[in-house]
Amino acid sequence: MSGCPGKNSWPELVGKDGEGAKTTIERENSNVDAIVLLDGTPVTRDFRCDRVWVWVDSNGHVVRPPTIG
Repeated sequence: MSGCPGKNSWPELVGKDGEGAKTTIERENSNVDAIVLLDGTPVTRDFRCDRVWVWVDSNGHVVRPPTIG
């Protein structure tokens, strides 16, 4: 449990379109901003309750469950 308000993980979005996943995440938890990134892109390692990384492959498909952090 992350201790963050609202839904905090979206395993059902793996394999889906990244931009569509972003829309779903932000609709299901209005406390977060979802950020779509190519898998392997360097990012900050700090934990934030208002951020969800959406990792996608070169085709724009989600490759791992988006999670608050």
